[in-house]
Amino acid sequence: MKHDVFWVDAFSAEPFGGNPAVVCVGTDGLSDAQLQHLANEFNVSESVFISGGHGEYSIRWFTPTKELPLVGHATLAAAHVVLSALEPERSDVQFLSPISGQLAAYRDEANVAIVLPADDPVACEPPAALIRGLGRTPSITLKGRHYVAVFDDSDEVAALEPEYDALEALDLPTIAVTARGQEADYVLRFFAPANGVPEDPVSGVAQCSLAPYWASQLSRTELSSVQLSPKGGEMNCKMLDDGVQIAGPCCTIFSGALENC
Repeated sequence: MKHDVFWVDAFSAEPFGGNPAVVCVGTDGLSDAQLQHLANEFNVSESVFISGGHGEYSIRWFTPTKELPLVGHATLAAAHVVLSALEPERSDVQFLSPISGQLAAYRDEANVAIVLPADDPVACEPPAALIRGLGRTPSITLKGRHYVAVFDDSDEVAALEPEYDALEALDLPTIAVTARGQEADYVLRFFAPANGVPEDPVSGVAQCSLAPYWASQLSRTELSSVQLSPKGGEMNCKMLDDGVQIAGPCCTIFSGALENC
């Protein structure tokens, strides 16, 4: 059986930027083991599998080693594929995840926008493994969907050289590191070694925690951010009543058909 496959760079208008995701279409007949084998074969940080039509699709996300409950950039990539290739006449699409529920996406001028659930992390003492893993103590530590480590200066965030074994020992698999930005409202990096992704190039799901935090700190509902990973990326976020809107461009690198699955 053949399945359409798209390699998409999310949060980038140009090839080879942002965060790549493989979008595989029409996979509802495949087993969990087959989906995991495909994600391992694709070998990008996250692959996304969608099935459906008429503006409504099921959605699941896999790293090369495990299924995840929610992935931002791969959802953006899936929306881009639906709205640019599968149903270009549409302006919006609904995804249904068996873990995270309903997720909305739509065109936003030249970009694609998705709405993800907002998180409200609470202050906590920084675990020893977090301090050891980051190599320094954050000014503020929060815990929610992710650990959030807030530093005083964007240069501190850029200079981090994490010890991934220590971060992998934390009780949460993902760590968002952030500081007030200079050209953008804030900067971030996102680490997920326990998920098989040491550092995510550009993370949408990190914004579930970071956008609400910075909206509160800056008393604003519209925010700009820059991810300080080696590939880098820019994201615009808006706080909505039902979640966090994250918008950005996408670029399809290639598409084809997956056979013998």
